[in-house]
Amino acid sequence: MTTEMPSFSDCDALVAVMVAVSASDSNIRTSELVAIERMVNHTPIFATYDIDRIRAIAQTVISLFDEEDGLDALFGLIRAALPERLFETAYALACDVAAADGLLNETEAEMLAEIRDQMAINRLHAGAIEHSARVRHRV
Repeated sequence: MTTEMPSFSDCDALVAVMVAVSASDSNIRTSELVAIERMVNHTPIFATYDIDRIRAIAQTVISLFDEEDGLDALFGLIRAALPERLFETAYALACDVAAADGLLNETEAEMLAEIRDQMAINRLHAGAIEHSARVRHRV
C-alpha cells in the first residue's frame, strides 16, 4: 500500500539524501546522525531550515525503504524538490555522511552510485567529491 507522500522543500530533499545513505545499510550510526545534524547546522543552504523537520524526513525515507518501489518514489520526491544546481551539493552531503564513520560498506557505496545516477553527476566531479569527503573524514 502506497501512502500519499508530502512534497519536500529543497532542504528536505538534501536531508532525505543524507538519511538515505545512512539508512541504506539498515544501520543508522550515531556518527552519521551527528554528521547530518552538523551539516544542517553549519551549511549555508540550511540557514533558515527547521532542524526539527529532520525526524519527519528520516521517518519518510525509512518508510519508503520498506515499500516495493520506495526507492523510486524517494528519488521522485527528491528530484521534484531539488533544483539541478543543488544535485552536486546533495551528492557532496551524501558522501560526507557515508564517510562520517570511517567505513564505506557495499550498500552505502551502492546508494551513492544510485544518487550519482539519479542526479546525473559527472563522473569526474563525483570522483573529486568522493575524494574530498574521504580526506575530510580521515583519522
